[in-house]
Amino acid sequence: MAQMGRPRTFDRDHAVEQALHLFWQHGYDATSLAQLKARLGGGISAPSFYAAFGSKEALFDECVQRYLATFAQVTECLWDESLPPRQAIETALRQSARMQCEDGHPKGCMVSLGVMSAPSPENARVVDALTQSRAHTRAGIFACVERGVSAGQLPGNIHAPAMATMFDSFLQGISILARDNTPHEVIDAAITQILLTWDNAATTVLPTDRNDEEGLIDSTSE
Repeated sequence: MAQMGRPRTFDRDHAVEQALHLFWQHGYDATSLAQLKARLGGGISAPSFYAAFGSKEALFDECVQRYLATFAQVTECLWDESLPPRQAIETALRQSARMQCEDGHPKGCMVSLGVMSAPSPENARVVDALTQSRAHTRAGIFACVERGVSAGQLPGNIHAPAMATMFDSFLQGISILARDNTPHEVIDAAITQILLTWDNAATTVLPTDRNDEEGLIDSTSE
């Protein structure tokens, strides 16, 4: 006799992890309810699926929140002001590249890939959290560039939004490289190359840039 309802061995936490991998690999629209039911818990019925998760959209939201709380944390160092700004950007890039190339989960970054597997217009809201996460990371990179200018490590006349956009574009592009199985060591070497942009800009810092910063520190300490 066919088993009805949710199996007793159904592990909801593991099922969310399985769903996360499906959404990460295929995107929201391309992941069908049939795929989810077949993969989760070794196969569950539609009633069991809705009882456990409410809807496909609700499950996707839960998966996104899990991703943001785990895998996406590799770039949170951008907001760590105890790190020198260049180091914060380098750490974010290298940690993200390592994570995106790891085995054990789909290649690439779910946050970045979300924009390329964007859902149909009627489902556009489901990727709002991914859009906000990209904006958060972009703001973190910009904050690092601004800290570099304030600390006299970058010239005061540098186009901060342009430099931040360059690093952000590189970060988003890692997802495509990882999906195309570009070796991690090649991506890591490319990170070294793009950081030379910061280093080259740093060599153009004028003494007045550093003096202005030192004067600001002196005046605030009086």
